[in-house]
Amino acid sequence: MCGIIGYVGKENAVPIIIEGLKKLEYRGYDSAGLAVYTGGNFNVVKRKGRLSVLESEIGLRPTSGHIGIGHTRWATHGEPSNENSHPHLGRRGLIAIVHNGIIENYRQLRDELAGKGIEFTSQTDSEVIAQLAEYYYKGDIVDTTIKVVSRLEGSYALGIMCIDEPDTLIAIKKDSPLIVGVSGHGHFIASDVPAILKHTNRVYYMNDKELAILREGSVRFCNIDREPFRKPLETITWSLDSAEKGGYPHFMLKEIMEQPAVLRSTIMSATGAGANRPVIDSLDITGFNKIVITACGSAYNAGMVARNVFERLCKVPVEVELASEFRYKDAILDARSLVILVSQSGETADTIAALREARAKGATTLSIVNVVGSTIAKEADLCIYTAAGPEIAVATTKAFSTQLILLYVLAIEFASRLGRLPPGVAQVLIDEIKGLPDKVAHILEQVDSIQRYASKSVGYKSIFFIGRNIDYAIALEGSLKLKEISYIHSEAYAGGELKHGTISLIEEDTLVVAISNCARLYDKIMSNVEQVISRGAKVLLIGDCHSGAPGVGQDGEHDSEHGGGHGSGHGADLSTDLSAELDAEPDSRLSHIALPQTDELFSPSLTVVALQLFAYFVAANKGLDIDKPRNLAKSVTVE
Repeated sequence: MCGIIGYVGKENAVPIIIEGLKKLEYRGYDSAGLAVYTGGNFNVVKRKGRLSVLESEIGLRPTSGHIGIGHTRWATHGEPSNENSHPHLGRRGLIAIVHNGIIENYRQLRDELAGKGIEFTSQTDSEVIAQLAEYYYKGDIVDTTIKVVSRLEGSYALGIMCIDEPDTLIAIKKDSPLIVGVSGHGHFIASDVPAILKHTNRVYYMNDKELAILREGSVRFCNIDREPFRKPLETITWSLDSAEKGGYPHFMLKEIMEQPAVLRSTIMSATGAGANRPVIDSLDITGFNKIVITACGSAYNAGMVARNVFERLCKVPVEVELASEFRYKDAILDARSLVILVSQSGETADTIAALREARAKGATTLSIVNVVGSTIAKEADLCIYTAAGPEIAVATTKAFSTQLILLYVLAIEFASRLGRLPPGVAQVLIDEIKGLPDKVAHILEQVDSIQRYASKSVGYKSIFFIGRNIDYAIALEGSLKLKEISYIHSEAYAGGELKHGTISLIEEDTLVVAISNCARLYDKIMSNVEQVISRGAKVLLIGDCHSGAPGVGQDGEHDSEHGGGHGSGHGADLSTDLSAELDAEPDSRLSHIALPQTDELFSPSLTVVALQLFAYFVAANKGLDIDKPRNLAKSVTVE
């Protein structure tokens, strides 16, 4: 959600903070601001709107200093406004703070302080922290910070400065991400690595209730009892270039195009002697009688796909739960339950709560995350990492695709150890997965046809996605991707549910995206296609299931009778011309995007690329801010 950056060092903090805030725009925001210490006071500049508004204001009132904090705010308490923007000062201007998170008891604290005559200038929960800090301040900012956080209920990542200690920057966190970076010219705090990567790739990952004390020449840590301790300094392995657009108009398109490379890296990490292999090998699946996958947003959709793969291969019951619901239900878990948590950032608040609930009930937890050192990665019993690299666009693409890869590999490994796969089939499936990057690359070489079709789709008020079985699971992601960046109303439905209400929404010139990769269900989905066409809809059919090529059957056999698939992919023809398929009948109500063949179980990895491109080009043709869609944040770190 909100983005934080702070700096103390030899350089002018203002351009460093502004540059860092730009790198955090992907987190979502509606206002921005900074505070720097200069001339014995804090100079605070903050404005509603984009960073360009803040930059213009700073241009009119130039300021500089060697210590400062900056913030991009995503409104939770109080509307977007200059007054509600961060940083916030205490009433005497002695202490400045920036805050990411939600203070759940802020009303109680606000009323308490108001009763002591303290007046507030904003409607935010965050200002309470600044006012409470000044109320407690007796000359030691570390003691003050400890007293303040002892009163706070909820989540927070805090950057704090004090007039009386103008060379010191304080940082502390609970349930919200915060890192500390070190460089030759100064030190940083930030919500995420991209904000500081231009200056350093050496960071400390902060844990809850750890307090960092930063000065120009030192970084020290202590706990809330003021006991000092040492932390390992870690090196970020990805480069600054990987967090830049690289000539693409949007990060989202760049990240779509990076998928062949990151899929290869993730496959390598999970097979052979890759970095994830020891964790996968250490998990004894025979000790579990149930698997629960819990996540939010796109990661939840990855879990929906995975349920089909796990249950088909492992013959083990799998539940997929929205983390925001899981945390509030009385989940039936015990020591024989495996809970898999999926999160790109590793900081998703609801997923963190689900993780803690699962552990409290004795379940074994396995996390799949993209960010090393994140809360979920550290707190789960076991963790495997996607090799997606930094993902800047709010709408996930490559991280989602790498999550699917790790879930596929886990399902195959578990099925093998449970004795549910015939000899040799596991390796056939792994080889099939290893072929996916080339097939994704083939789709990405033929984006023009999808772009042309998308350009004709910008006028639809509603677009529906339908599929059956695993195709329905990936339809959920296609619908989500479209709505979050194009603002077109979109829903995904299981094809068999059309007659149970949904078909009443189909009318003349409605667009229905039908996904068809299950050979055994081809006639069923085409019956659904005919039904919507007869009611005036136009249909975009994505898939290549009608070949009847072999797949993995219900009994784990690799055959065509029970196969369910697109095909094994061995010797599959990658020369499918998407543009020919789309241009064959320009006036037809049915258009078709053909995909390379693969096993049905892994077909979502190909389908989703076409769906991502379709959503991207619809939004691009509408001229929207694709990387930063309205009201959305990359990492949802508050409830």
